[in-house]
Amino acid sequence: MRVGIDVSQHQLTWEELLRRVRFAEGANFDGAWVFDHFKPLYGDPSGPCLEAWTLLAALAASTTRIRLGALVTGVTYRHPSVLAAEALTVDHVSGGRLELGIGAAWFDQEHRELGIDFPPTRERTERLEEAVKVIKALMTTDGARFDGAHYRLDGGSLHPRPVQQPHPPVWIGASGPRRTLPIAARHADVWHTFGRAADIARMAAIVDEHAEKAGRDPASITRATALSISEPWDQVRAEAEALRDVGVSYLTVSWPGEGQSRVDEFVERVLPGLTID
Repeated sequence: MRVGIDVSQHQLTWEELLRRVRFAEGANFDGAWVFDHFKPLYGDPSGPCLEAWTLLAALAASTTRIRLGALVTGVTYRHPSVLAAEALTVDHVSGGRLELGIGAAWFDQEHRELGIDFPPTRERTERLEEAVKVIKALMTTDGARFDGAHYRLDGGSLHPRPVQQPHPPVWIGASGPRRTLPIAARHADVWHTFGRAADIARMAAIVDEHAEKAGRDPASITRATALSISEPWDQVRAEAEALRDVGVSYLTVSWPGEGQSRVDEFVERVLPGLTID
């Protein structure tokens, strides 16, 4: 099982974020994850919240081994051609350590306050699928052409090509049975969702069905979810084992409210039993 840590940057300065990510690298976490929001989701609404993709580039230049990603990038915030160029840049700055996460976006208040369009759910999910196609085309093709309902390419090319070939792993955040889970089944290298083991098992059956319809091997799609470490350690271990039993092979550990000491204890007492070399 691979284990990453979510350092979600609301209410954190650059110095504290860098400290957390370098700590995670030294503790042998597989990845460090930021989120894609422009304002804090809790606490002081005027507190710090650094932008995801410029932050990833800075973290890429400040680390050497740990993989990096945004969990997940909101499709509404950037044109997919711009996101593709940003992702290429981070992949090169990091020497091939980028995980490219994307989802349909959800925080309508943030969009409204900042003047960013927030289309209805159906359109956002349509944009998500089109965006993934655009990004992959620009990372793999010269003179890419695409004529979708929301995005178009007319001979687009981006260089250099990604360090990771044919492109960085594409993570799609999805939980909706009618729209986003089928999109993940068709396009994701990694499907990320939230829920208990039984919930994920039900969603996984939908992903498997739609992957097979698309001619994909369901086993080729890595399954990922979050793991809270605020509960008693026996409960944390039991939850991780239950998730592994339903096919989850990547856990993103949420930075706990208890702070650094709790993460230190997790690294010492639980992490070695979850990861394999």
